[in-house]
Amino acid sequence: MVPNKTSLLLNSRVHPLDQWLADHTVRDGQRHREARAAAALECSVGIMAYNEEANIADAVESVLEQRLTSSRIAELIVVASGCQDRTCEIVASMAGRDPRIRLLEQKRREGKASAINLFISAARSPVLMLVSADLLVRDGTFEALLGHFEDPEVGMVGGHPTPVNDEATFLGHAVHLQWRLHDMIACQSPKLGEIVAFRNVVPSIPLDTAVDEISIQALVTQLGYRLVYEPAAIVYNRGPTTVREFLRQRRRIYAGHLRVRDQQGYSASTMSTWRVARALWRSGAFTTAPAAARTVGTVGLEAAGRVLGHYDVLRRRPQHVWDVSATTKSHIADGANAEGQQNVAVFHIVDFHRRQLEVGVHSSRQLTRRVADQIKQTLGARAIVSIHQSGTIVALLPGDREAAEQTARQLVERFEADSLSINGHRSVSPLTLACGIIAFPQAGPPLARTIPLPMLEANPAAAMAS
Repeated sequence: MVPNKTSLLLNSRVHPLDQWLADHTVRDGQRHREARAAAALECSVGIMAYNEEANIADAVESVLEQRLTSSRIAELIVVASGCQDRTCEIVASMAGRDPRIRLLEQKRREGKASAINLFISAARSPVLMLVSADLLVRDGTFEALLGHFEDPEVGMVGGHPTPVNDEATFLGHAVHLQWRLHDMIACQSPKLGEIVAFRNVVPSIPLDTAVDEISIQALVTQLGYRLVYEPAAIVYNRGPTTVREFLRQRRRIYAGHLRVRDQQGYSASTMSTWRVARALWRSGAFTTAPAAARTVGTVGLEAAGRVLGHYDVLRRRPQHVWDVSATTKSHIADGANAEGQQNVAVFHIVDFHRRQLEVGVHSSRQLTRRVADQIKQTLGARAIVSIHQSGTIVALLPGDREAAEQTARQLVERFEADSLSINGHRSVSPLTLACGIIAFPQAGPPLARTIPLPMLEANPAAAMAS
C-alpha cells in the first residue's frame, strides 16, 4: 500500500499547514527567480572594426566572457568596414560557435560614425554598448556599467580607459597622463569615451563626426538623461608610440570636439582649459625632474594638436575617415597582462646599522623616511611604499616587470651618486641600496631579479643572490 500525502505528513510529524507554507515558499522563490531572469536587462554590444585582425578575437572574447548577474548580452554585432585583412574571417568563425555574434560588412570604409549608425539600426536591445575593436575589457566592467541603468534618469554610462604603454618612455608618460587627466576630470564632470553604454533612444549620429562618443553624449543629454562615469569599469587600450601619430590623433580629436560644439551645441568637459590645468596640477606629474620634463613636453604636444585641430576646422577639412595609428593596434592582451602584474621591490640601505651608530636612532629613522619618500616620488602615485625595520623599504608597483626593473636600477644609481640631508641641514654621504624584485604575473610562476649594486658591479659574486 502506497502511503498518501496525509500519512506521510503525520509520520514525519509535520503539520499540513507548515508543509503547505513550505511548498508555497518554494514556488514563490522559483517564480521570483524566473521573473528576475525574465526581467534581466539585455544589451546589444557593437564593435566597429577596420583591419583589426591582431585584436578582434581578444576583444570579442573579453566581451562574451563578462560575468553578469542582473543583465545579459543578447547580441554582439561586429561592423567590419572595408576590412582588407582577416578580420571578417575571424569574426565569421567565432559567429559559427556562438549564435550571439553577428557580422555586418561594409564593403567600403565610410567612417566610424557610419558603422555606428548601421549598428544602431540593427541592434534590438534597450541598452546599447559600444566597444572599440582595439580594446580589452576587464571582467566586471559590463556589470559596473549596466548596473547604473536601474536608475531611469541615467541615459549613458562610460568606463575607465587604462593604457598599457610603457610609462617609462616619453610617449608612454604622455598617454598615461592623458588618460589620468581624463579620469580626474570625468569623475567631476562626466566625459565618456572608449567604452560607452547608452539607452536605445538615439536614432543616429552625424556622419561627419570624428568623436562619436561625444556626439552620442550630446544627443543623450539633450533628451534629458543623466550621464555617469564609472571608474571601476576598466578597459585596456594602447596609445600611439610615435610623436607623429600622437599629434595626429590629438589634432583629429580636438577638431572633432570643435565640430560637435558648433553643430550640436555641446562641449565636452575636457574642452575646459581651467579643468585640464587644475587636474594637471593635482596629478603628481611634476614630482620629479624627469616627470616634469616629460609633462612639459606632453603639454606642448597637446597645445600643438589643438592649434592644428582648430586650423582644420577653419579649413573645413573632413576628419570622420582618419588614418589609422598603426602603433595603437599592437596586441593589447600582452600589455593588459603586464598591467595586471604586480612587482614587489625590496630596497635595503647597505651598512644601515653602522650609519645608525654614526648618526643616532632618530636620525637614521629620518634617513629611511627620506629614502622612502624619494622612492615614492620616482615610482609614482600607483606605487605603494612602506618602511620596515633596519633600513628596509618595500614598494608594490603594478605594471611591466622590465619597466619596474629599469626604474629600480635608476634609483639605486641615483642614491649612490647623491647625498641626503637629515635634520634639515645635516648631510650624509651617498647611500648604497641593495634591491631585489619579485614579479607576480597573472599567469605563470613568480620571477625574481636582483638589481646589481653600483659599487660592486665589477664583482658579481658580491651582489645579492637571486
